[in-house]
Amino acid sequence: MQIQLSHLPADEMWGEKALLSFNNEGAVIHLSDGNHNTQVQKAARKLRAQGIKDGVLSGDNWDLNTCWAFYQGFYTAKQDYNLSLPFMDDETQEILLARILCGDFVREIINTPAEEITPVELVERAVDFITDMVADYAPNSDVTSDIIVGEALRDEDYQGIWAVGKGATNPPAMLQLDFNPTGDPNAPVLACLVGKGITFDSGGYSIKPTETMVSMRTDMGGAAMLTGALGMAIASGLNQRVKLVLCCAENMVSGDAMKLGDIVHYSNDVSVEVLNTDAEGRLVLGDGLIWADKQNPRFIIDAATLTGAAKRAVGNEYHSLLSMDDALVNALFQAAEQADEAFWRLPFAEFHREQVKSHFADISNTASVPAPAGASTATAFLSYFVENYRRHWLHIDASATFRASASDLWAVGATGIGVQTVANLLLAQD
Repeated sequence: MQIQLSHLPADEMWGEKALLSFNNEGAVIHLSDGNHNTQVQKAARKLRAQGIKDGVLSGDNWDLNTCWAFYQGFYTAKQDYNLSLPFMDDETQEILLARILCGDFVREIINTPAEEITPVELVERAVDFITDMVADYAPNSDVTSDIIVGEALRDEDYQGIWAVGKGATNPPAMLQLDFNPTGDPNAPVLACLVGKGITFDSGGYSIKPTETMVSMRTDMGGAAMLTGALGMAIASGLNQRVKLVLCCAENMVSGDAMKLGDIVHYSNDVSVEVLNTDAEGRLVLGDGLIWADKQNPRFIIDAATLTGAAKRAVGNEYHSLLSMDDALVNALFQAAEQADEAFWRLPFAEFHREQVKSHFADISNTASVPAPAGASTATAFLSYFVENYRRHWLHIDASATFRASASDLWAVGATGIGVQTVANLLLAQD
């Protein structure tokens, strides 16, 4: 089907202010006042809902952002479609194809079943993806990686990842990746990106009900998003050093699994009482944040599908962000506006840190006060693993990573929201 863009209204026969009309040549998307990208993405979803699987974007009105918006709406997890893009200049086409490449990596890896995406498989795919992006877009840059698997995590004192993953048949894994385009092994680190990579979350002994467990292959959405964002930044000319650390495990039930009441001792001398084995993401991120802090980056971003509280606050449409660094928050909002992606700030204050204190350890992995602010206290927990947590650290609670039901913008499945924003933030600080 030929699909064109028009700035003229549709004939009245198609309904008042109709978004779509049809003629002998195919479909026409009628743009009106407002966000054209949103209108185009909605039109793509409507066409898919009518069973259209083959599209050709034709005519002269398409640009980078409207093509990208249409692709976002046309995408489905089964990838049972064909889409031909319009002719654009080489630079624009290269940017669009990089967005598609990075977005597809993120959405496909989140949608793939946990039987295939194990912790080791996740980190290996991340290394392959970044290595390929470097080869294609930054061939003179260095990229090195270290993958730590299974009992080696315990032996090297990554106790949080080990505690969460030790009960699973598929061993936990940690990726430490260094993208260095400078050629100088002593170059300063612009940013460390820390991703939660729980490839399946049963809840452990605090087991989830079926209706919430069914989508828990997606609990590695933070790791996927940050990997895709680094790839997108590389494709866009990132010329400063960035390190990526992924903290990956399956949270399962077995005789070796983490138990309620266990105490985890981290390498920064913080001890954690486990009050809920379903609050495991923050446990693995603790190791990643300690490692990131030691790299002395200009700033740290972590991303995780961390709390149901954040999703209840902002729904599936926004990612939540929490930080005490107003300048870094404002920089991310500017990057999000440029990407036309939705983020919302939730509160994180000093008093939240007192709400995760434990009687048996330094802190507990869930709040120890009645009716806590779940997303805020989860962030407070993470702050114990960042030495200067008030500055240069931002936490993304990735509420918009995955949709269990379709909307007028998105098909069921992973969205890829956040990839462009984080890439833009890296490039703006570059």
